[in-house]
Amino acid sequence: MRMNNFMQRELLITEDGSHTLFLPELNEHFHSIHGAIQESNHVFIQNGLFKCNKKKLVVLETGFGTGLNVLLTLINRGERDISYFSIEKYPLTANEYTLLNYPVLISESSPDLFLSLHQCEWNKETEIVPGFRLTKIQADLTEFGFYLPNFDLIYFDAFAPGKQPEMWTESIFSRIAKHTLPEGIFVTYCAQGEVRRTLTRVGFKMQKVPGPPGKNEMLFGEKTDSCYSV
Repeated sequence: MRMNNFMQRELLITEDGSHTLFLPELNEHFHSIHGAIQESNHVFIQNGLFKCNKKKLVVLETGFGTGLNVLLTLINRGERDISYFSIEKYPLTANEYTLLNYPVLISESSPDLFLSLHQCEWNKETEIVPGFRLTKIQADLTEFGFYLPNFDLIYFDAFAPGKQPEMWTESIFSRIAKHTLPEGIFVTYCAQGEVRRTLTRVGFKMQKVPGPPGKNEMLFGEKTDSCYSV
């Protein structure tokens, strides 16, 4: 798909008052229209970050997008030490991310903090605040070599399987699984049966759990010891 198609993104307000972007090329939103912030909080923070008991975490996010998941992880990290890796093929422009209203709606945040996530250099580790290091990687997930530290937590936030099926393949899930530590957590807003079965085949113990507003279910999984490899 051509780069300029992904630059034609429209700013929209979701039901909780927070912004999302709409991509006409795929007829797809970056977040749930029922609420961008509440979806990210439910899927990735409540069912991901808060389920991790480790004090030191390596997080992998597929799709930096608007930066909302990174921002929520940063302000909800507590005493955790986090190395956060995010893979994104088509970063937002300054004209796009400066319009997003997340810092206004998230009381623990600030415009400067949010901007620092977008403005830090790509393909280089940046310490955003003490104990939180962000590495944004501009790459195509389907071609990525996973040369990163092994993961404790995966936020899988690609566009829906019906829109970008190449992002939800056994090949990609297998590569992620091989670099996920035993008991590492995998969460995604998606609840499709085929996605769950594929993740189970590559070594995650998957289950459906209640989804965010507007969605009955989502997927939560843990890496099994027996399938761990590097």
